[in-house]
Amino acid sequence: MNTSDEIVQLIKELVKIPSPSGNTENVISYVEKYVADLHVEMKRNHKGGLIITLPGEDTTKQRMLTAHVDTLGAMVKEVKANGRLMIDLIGGFQYNSIEGEYCQIETANGDIYTGTILMHQTSVHVYKDAGKLERNQKNIEVRIDAVVKNADDVRKLGIEVGDFISFYPRVEITPTGFIKSRHLDDKASVAILLNLIKQIVTENISLPYTTHFLISNNEEIGYGGNSNIPKETVEYLAVDMGAIGDGQATDEYTVSICAKDASGPYHYGLRKKLVNLARMHHIDYKVDIYPYYGSDASAAIRSGNDIVHGLVGPGIDASHAFERTHTSSLIHTANLLYYYVQSDMTY
Repeated sequence: MNTSDEIVQLIKELVKIPSPSGNTENVISYVEKYVADLHVEMKRNHKGGLIITLPGEDTTKQRMLTAHVDTLGAMVKEVKANGRLMIDLIGGFQYNSIEGEYCQIETANGDIYTGTILMHQTSVHVYKDAGKLERNQKNIEVRIDAVVKNADDVRKLGIEVGDFISFYPRVEITPTGFIKSRHLDDKASVAILLNLIKQIVTENISLPYTTHFLISNNEEIGYGGNSNIPKETVEYLAVDMGAIGDGQATDEYTVSICAKDASGPYHYGLRKKLVNLARMHHIDYKVDIYPYYGSDASAAIRSGNDIVHGLVGPGIDASHAFERTHTSSLIHTANLLYYYVQSDMTY
């Protein structure tokens, strides 16, 4: 059984490493170093993701679990004449969710500058309709923390179109057990999988099937986990956030088991098996449908892979904005995965 301490510590470290889709080298290197200390087999794929393999008794049928380490972010779209930056979004989120956020700009040379994401018409002392204007690419801009009065000043810093912009996570652990941070989607799940790998190795757990763990790095743009799936793979389980809101069953205190998302139903037999494992081991869970959602598992199915696919994860409030979950959700997710990787492929 799991406790949340190490998982929470991993989350705190992971969310502080900027990793918008397309610029994930540093966070993948962090995961690589963590896994290297466990002396297990791992390799990078050409897309930059990391595949970790733990041997099992049966090599003819195999499993793959995946969680994604890439996050939402932005790129410099235009260096504006006023010395500020127009941005282009990476991933599916709304401009209003980043208004007022601190950020960092990474140049192609690796230099880092900080800034703030603001409406151009922020000051109510100057702009009468500041609260009514649309939050969009035209009106939102980055104010750089440097003395820049025009586009030439910005370019002298080395900042140009295509440079990556990352949002500050603002991670905080409350005395009541909540984890508040950007990028819990999906670094909370990555932390759970890393903790599981460590648990399997340190407890010398015998797995019934060879099991691969894919730390994918392009999920937010739709194709992180759609390749590098060994031909022996039968079950493919994405570990990703459960979405919370009106009409949803998912909450911040249980593990969410997905029945269907925008791609269609997940494998019915695997879903029922996950529910039965939760019931058998007294794990609190919710079965849910996510109407505007896709996962690495749904991407894998769309790629034509002949696999049984599923999706579970901790419940995350305010997804793609100022996210929050509770340690109890992390524990229930971790415990379900612990029993799942030791289970038979029966439905």
